[in-house]
Amino acid sequence: MKGQIKTVRQPEFLGSRGFRAFAAVLMGVLLLCAGRGFEYPSPAREVVTPHQARPTSAFLDTIGVVSTFPDRGQPIDKTVGMIRFCGFRWIRAGIEGLSENGPTTLQTFIDLHHQTGAKLSWGLVSGHTDIGLLVSTARELAKAGALLAIEGNNEPNNWGVEYEGERGGGNAPSWMAVARVQRDLYRAVKTDPVLARYPVWSISEPGAESDNVGLQFLTIPAGARTLMPDGTRFADFANVHNYVYHPHSPLPGDNKAWNAADPGKSSPVDGLYGNYGRTWRRGFSGYDETALASLPRVTTETGVRLEGPVDEEQQGRTLLNLYLDQFARGYAYTSVYILRDRTDEGGNQAFGFFRPDYTPRRAAIYLHNLTAVLADGASTSRPGKLDYAIPVRPATVHDVLLQRSDRMFQLVVWGERLNGKDDVTIALGKIAKTIELYDPTIGTAPIRTLHAVRSFKLELTDHPIVIMVR
Repeated sequence: MKGQIKTVRQPEFLGSRGFRAFAAVLMGVLLLCAGRGFEYPSPAREVVTPHQARPTSAFLDTIGVVSTFPDRGQPIDKTVGMIRFCGFRWIRAGIEGLSENGPTTLQTFIDLHHQTGAKLSWGLVSGHTDIGLLVSTARELAKAGALLAIEGNNEPNNWGVEYEGERGGGNAPSWMAVARVQRDLYRAVKTDPVLARYPVWSISEPGAESDNVGLQFLTIPAGARTLMPDGTRFADFANVHNYVYHPHSPLPGDNKAWNAADPGKSSPVDGLYGNYGRTWRRGFSGYDETALASLPRVTTETGVRLEGPVDEEQQGRTLLNLYLDQFARGYAYTSVYILRDRTDEGGNQAFGFFRPDYTPRRAAIYLHNLTAVLADGASTSRPGKLDYAIPVRPATVHDVLLQRSDRMFQLVVWGERLNGKDDVTIALGKIAKTIELYDPTIGTAPIRTLHAVRSFKLELTDHPIVIMVR
């Protein structure tokens, strides 16, 4: 069975005389070593290093989703149920489809927050430029405790804008209008007494700039030689749509989601580098790879479509890995497209955690299990350290150390091997009283419990295992 651990059987002595002789020799060796101050060599003690834990709630807070709302035929009560089931902590939303009389009103989003606890990234969405409306509605969300961040335009390369009489993005010859919208949005938010403390996320797909307006920067640095002046401020966070499958990476493979989250030029998809390092359309220079490694960033769209060799099982496992990869590789928030397949846009979109009839796919069930196992409503202000190691780590094995508010360590180790398995050893710095292993593709109960162990073997394939260390 995938995800199970292997323990080493202890020697068996068939004869009591042989056992007594072995015990006598062993006792003599122990006494001799004790007299010399000798410490037994321990592979675990030789290879372990202290790892700083991160609050479990910090990971859970990154888990977001794109959704439709009543204006696109998805009742709010159904949305609430799906959000609760999966444990999403935030939702990508905005002023598109918003009206005073409904079916989608500002109160729709406030009610959604009150009933699920999920916060909202609030954006201009596709082609909209009404900064006044965005700011005024964001204030109300902030007062209700529902606001997470402010977001610029969605993919202006696909949905151009018109601002102050000028067209930009889309089929227009310039992106200046897009840049001015984002500049003015940032200024409006940061000068607003209610909103100033909230982060502003950039537009998505600045890598599609047709002219060098400078949107590949959060703040245009001196000497950048962009059309917008040096010092122009656009955002606090870079915003990407790094879908796992891409024309440059169209087939399943090892480390599929891990590579999509790579902040450097090694990423084969439309990621951070192609939008903020060297723009993918015209090759305008942005940040170097050193700067990209620490650049504040979010993903407002990514996901896995069901088609070809990608079935529901593979989609579900990949999305579990994706959320962990994004967190491990420095993304502050990750939103997956989409909560439920859209039925108002060319039929079944086949990206959803839920089918059009609201039944959960494996992706929804597996995410439900993961968030239920990790569940933590509070946050530890000073997470501790755990001494451990994964000696001889394969390239397809990754890990992140979490700690709940009750101080429980949760070591999440995951594999991204398309075929076959990796057998790894988890070595601890000291004996753990109890180890519990959870596999979210199986359920929410432990698949194995160990007592008084210092190391154990783990079989990994293509999904995470949660290790509770007591």
